[in-house]
Amino acid sequence: MNTLSTTRKAKLTQQRIAESTIGSIMVMITDTTPKILIVDDDFGVRNLVYRFLSRKYQIESAADGKTALSLFEQFNPALVILDWNLPDVTGYSLCQEMQSRTNVLVLILTSRTDEADKIKILSAGADDFMTKPFSLAEVEVRVEALLRRIRYINPSPTQRIVFKQLAINPEGREVTLNDKPLALTALEFNILHFLASHPNQAWSRPQLIQKIWGCDYIGDGRVVDVHIGQLRKKMEVDTSVPEFIKTVRGYGYKFEAPDEITNS
Repeated sequence: MNTLSTTRKAKLTQQRIAESTIGSIMVMITDTTPKILIVDDDFGVRNLVYRFLSRKYQIESAADGKTALSLFEQFNPALVILDWNLPDVTGYSLCQEMQSRTNVLVLILTSRTDEADKIKILSAGADDFMTKPFSLAEVEVRVEALLRRIRYINPSPTQRIVFKQLAINPEGREVTLNDKPLALTALEFNILHFLASHPNQAWSRPQLIQKIWGCDYIGDGRVVDVHIGQLRKKMEVDTSVPEFIKTVRGYGYKFEAPDEITNS
């Protein structure tokens, strides 16, 4: 894409966002108000989204990855709105870095529309994404839906699950396979832990979205397949013949438990 077309797209993004009214509705901001970190090197987009969301939330913003990580540690946001293309780091690596530190929700902003790019964004662990240009009305709906989401939490968080060579520790959010740690994103861990907590039970894609993403999820329905695919790459010797997470044809997925299982 040439510089001229990139500039035009950036201006279109700002124009479309600006067309949405900021509005005058304000809410009382307290210490318990959800915190949101906005990361975008485009000042126009960053400033408008900042002003719009600051009516209802505690907001911080950054124009690059280094500043974003510093603010992330200090601010401890519940949600990060993250541009996919930053001047000093990729959205992919920054998303994974943040989610390795906390169970933060991540909403990606991108101008990319290719199928492969969408899959890469979801594979990074993003909870949702919006394609530029977008409206502030869409930002509001997606942010509210994400913040209402209730992550799957095991009712007995200290219970460790062991299936022969696979061990899942929900308290430390750690997984080991053949005594080697698996580097899972927050969503990958939640999916694996949920399925393993209900061994041999089949779950449809809509059921998994409701249980793990929450009933308010309005993003791409293929998100389940993408994350299951990533889990299999990390867990299975042969992803075409998975040992743990099985496909239930025409329905969804299930965790097939080996003969031995222990809870501790």
